[in-house]
Amino acid sequence: MATTESFTSNAQNLQKFLTLDQRGKIMAEYIWIDSEGGTRSKSRTLDEKEGGYTPDDLPIWNFDGSSTGQAPGDNSDVYLKPVAVFPDPFRLGHNILVLSECIDNDGNPNKYNFRHETAKLMEAHAAHEPWFGLEQEYTLLDLNDRPYGWPKNGFPAPQGPYYCGVGAGKVVQRDIVEAHYRACLYAGVKISGTNAEVMPAQWEFQVGPCLGIEMGDHLWLARFLLHRIAEEFGAKVSVHPKPIPGDWNGAGLHSNFSTKEMREEGGMKYIEAAIEKLGKRHQEHIAVYGEDNEKRLTGRHETGAIDQFSYGVANRGCSIRIPRECAAKGYGYFEDRRPASNADPYQITGIIMETCFGAV
Repeated sequence: MATTESFTSNAQNLQKFLTLDQRGKIMAEYIWIDSEGGTRSKSRTLDEKEGGYTPDDLPIWNFDGSSTGQAPGDNSDVYLKPVAVFPDPFRLGHNILVLSECIDNDGNPNKYNFRHETAKLMEAHAAHEPWFGLEQEYTLLDLNDRPYGWPKNGFPAPQGPYYCGVGAGKVVQRDIVEAHYRACLYAGVKISGTNAEVMPAQWEFQVGPCLGIEMGDHLWLARFLLHRIAEEFGAKVSVHPKPIPGDWNGAGLHSNFSTKEMREEGGMKYIEAAIEKLGKRHQEHIAVYGEDNEKRLTGRHETGAIDQFSYGVANRGCSIRIPRECAAKGYGYFEDRRPASNADPYQITGIIMETCFGAV
């Protein structure tokens, strides 16, 4: 297993190459989402461009979709259409990360491309100025799929000292968390914070507020950066809602949502109207809110039951929570606590917009 010492040594060895002159060229890392909700990437060389690249400036590329579960072997080319560009925190300089949509050879979005339809919804309902914030929980595992800091045989002490904990025996792998935070800031990801969670080796970071389709783009880029940094430390990242059996809180991807109307004085009536609509489509939301979510939404450990819709003020045992501050002011936002940590942010934000404002 890689250690912090080996990571430091490797980083020092790499550093002398990172400072080499690229002679007017840049490296562009194209990133996409595969059939299992993971990220993939590959690199290409481009000419350095004054002022930098926008998505429209970048060439469409392709990859072998039969090797990622996104296409059959006899018709395997899937195209990568750039949609967002970020500075590269690994290669530095003018090198870039290129988030891309997957397009089939007939010009239609690949069946695992959930961004395409969500972008349409965001554009159609742009007048509402939808703001999203997502809270991504995850667990750091060793190469044997065991959470860091857990005894080799058995379980750690019950939850209590770990949430927002400080000190040895309470938190582990803070170096990965700090590296990820810095990398997100460098790349321009709208990361707004991070904290240790209720289970040892479980952490959370928050992204937002983001406007419209930007939410999914920034959350996916943050996920890519987390996996890429953990790779450097010889660690794995699990976004499974219940990676280890036991009496622990499951991992979620809570979604904070507001519109222009909700954020203005008197906005509570718009919040309540939206929540009423969400309740009428509870099962449709659960269907896209992540796999194995029934292991998490049990009605215990600060969750609502998966087969029941509920809401309340400052109640983390409900499907929807209205923060107490917002209830007191009469405007603000609400939190959808149902999405699992492995849910696709494009699907989460898309169905919220569809339920509140209608399909396109």
